[in-house]
Amino acid sequence: MVEGGVHERNASGSAPSTAFGGPPPRAGEDLRGTLTANGSLADFIWFRTGGPAEWLVRPADVEDLAELLKALDPSTPVLPVGVGSNLIVRDGGVPGVVVRLPKAMAKVSVQDGRVRAGAGAMGITVASAARDAGIAGLEFLRGIPGTVGGAVRMNAGAYGRDVSDILVEATVVTRDGSVETWFAEKLGFTYRHSDLPAGAVVVEAVFSGTPGEPAVIGAEMDRIAAEREASQPLRSRTGGSTFKNPEGHKAWALIDAAGCRGLTRGDAQVSEKHCNFLLNLGSASSAEIEALGEEVRDRVKAHSGVTLEWEIQRVGVAAPSPLRGEGRGEGQPSSAAPGTGGR
Repeated sequence: MVEGGVHERNASGSAPSTAFGGPPPRAGEDLRGTLTANGSLADFIWFRTGGPAEWLVRPADVEDLAELLKALDPSTPVLPVGVGSNLIVRDGGVPGVVVRLPKAMAKVSVQDGRVRAGAGAMGITVASAARDAGIAGLEFLRGIPGTVGGAVRMNAGAYGRDVSDILVEATVVTRDGSVETWFAEKLGFTYRHSDLPAGAVVVEAVFSGTPGEPAVIGAEMDRIAAEREASQPLRSRTGGSTFKNPEGHKAWALIDAAGCRGLTRGDAQVSEKHCNFLLNLGSASSAEIEALGEEVRDRVKAHSGVTLEWEIQRVGVAAPSPLRGEGRGEGQPSSAAPGTGGR
C-alpha cells in the first residue's frame, strides 16, 4: 500500500515528490506494506521534534523488506528506526528511506530455553517473556526503553549488562536485500557499538540466559523499574542517555561537575533529575537540543578535560537558515551517524 506516493497523482498528473524533491522509489511499487511520502517522525520520536522522512516504509514482513531493499537504488540511504528513544532527528528531515518495522515483526517466543524476539519487540516484552519461562540474565532489558533491533545495533546496556552478554544470533536484512544470520561474534560488539553496516536492518534476535526462579527474576525487574522511576525523567520528552560513559567516569557526574544541571537553550534543557538526559520542555527544535548537547560537551571538556561522546544518534539534515540561506546539512558535526539506525 502506498500512502501519498507511487500510485497517487498530483494536480499535474505526475507522481508527487517529497519535500526533498525526489520522485517515489520504483522499488515501492510492489511493496505489500506501506510507503509514505514525507512521513512524520516527530509523531513517535521520543523528543517529538524533527523533520519528516523523505519516504517512511513499514514493510509487511521480512520478505517484503528484503524485496524492497533489493530493488531500491543502491545510492538511496536506508535508516531503520524503532521507537526513536535514542534519536535526534534534525529539523530538515531524513533523506532516503526510513524503515519502521510493524507490530507483526514484534513477536516473542521461547524455544529450547532461549528467547526469540522480532526486532520490533520492546525490551520489557523480551524480559517479561524470559521471566515467565524461568530464564534469568535478561532482566536488564527491562531498563532499556527501545526495540530489540536498536538494542542489537548499538549493543545497548544497563545495570551492568549489555546485549552482547546475551545475544546468540541475529537475523539481518542487508542493504542489498540478502537475509542473513549473524552469530554474535560477527557483530563485533564493543561499548555501545556493533559492526552492522549502514542500511542493514535487524529483523530478529535470539537471546540466551540461565535457569532461574520467575519470582526472583520478577523481583529484579521490579527493582530496575523502581530505580529508573526514581532517577530518570521517564515522563518527559527525552532521548534517553545522551552521552556514553567515558572510561573511568560517569557522564552524568562530569556534566554535573561542569555546572550543566538545568542548563537551557530555548525550550531544550539538561534534566535536573538526571543530567545525562536532555529534555524538550515543549517547543524545542532539534537544532536547540543538539546545540545544547554540544554546549554541554564544551563545558565538560573545559572543566575536566574529558571529551564526551554522543550516545544518542543524530540523523538527518539541518533545516536551512532563513537568514543566511544555508543549504541542508550545513553545520552537521562530523561525529553524526546518519544511516546507523535508532532504537
